[in-house]
Amino acid sequence: MRFDSYHPMINLIYFVSSIGLTIVFDNPVFVAIAYICAFAYSVKLNGKRALIFNICLIPFVCLYAGWYSYYNHFGVTNLRQNFVGNEITLESLLYGLEIGITLATVVMFFSCVFAVFSSDKVVYLFGRVSPKLSLFLSILLRTAPRVKNYAGRINTSQKGIGRSPSQGNICRRFLNSLRLISVLITWTLENFVESSQSMKCRGYSLKGRTAFSIYRFDNRDRSFVIMIFLLLTVVCMGWSLNQTNIHYDPQIIMTPVTILSYVFYAAYAILLLLPMILQIIGEIKFDRLSKCIDN
Repeated sequence: MRFDSYHPMINLIYFVSSIGLTIVFDNPVFVAIAYICAFAYSVKLNGKRALIFNICLIPFVCLYAGWYSYYNHFGVTNLRQNFVGNEITLESLLYGLEIGITLATVVMFFSCVFAVFSSDKVVYLFGRVSPKLSLFLSILLRTAPRVKNYAGRINTSQKGIGRSPSQGNICRRFLNSLRLISVLITWTLENFVESSQSMKCRGYSLKGRTAFSIYRFDNRDRSFVIMIFLLLTVVCMGWSLNQTNIHYDPQIIMTPVTILSYVFYAAYAILLLLPMILQIIGEIKFDRLSKCIDN
């Protein structure tokens, strides 16, 4: 059972909790758990393209850690000096690495958000609270894949007349790229104008306008909510016991790992992997039923 088949409010609760906890927790174990879970879930949803994208984030994480340690000099463990004589410390390097991994994790979670949330879900969640915000978010989520598809169509047509960004010398490729971007920007602006005029003609700005939705909060969604809040309760207990934080300045100070710490680690990992676990279980059940029908 795919996670996008659940109620939109369930999707919102999960992603708000996952991204929020990822940003708040800076303990290396929790950071590593969040990174691995986000990596696995994004690959599960988006396939090979997500795998390549996630791997490409690793060099940027390392570059950010090096840049951060180069310009921030707190800590007591000196590694070397930069060209102006300031010390590069182990504490600043590790803290920069932790920030870089956290940012990469958030980016991977947002790739999952774009895969799970559709424009209908956005309109359902924010339509009654703020119709203008829901319209803006739905158009934004819908525009990104459409722009990509239209860019591919432009590139194919330009390639037929020898004006593709991949044809010609360096100067010609640069001009061809500018031409493609110009056409793409013009089309995007025209599409925004057409969308706004269409929504205005449909009476989107009128008061008292209601929106149709096909979502119903059933027992399956209630079970998922109960599971999420149970896991959140356990994780919040770890936060109250100072198991989710670490100090880097002036030296690394971390709460000792106990047997109870592993309970918090497991609860956090299950919380982040819960949609993927349910999806895998659903796929296994579907395969079994398919084999039973074939037999």
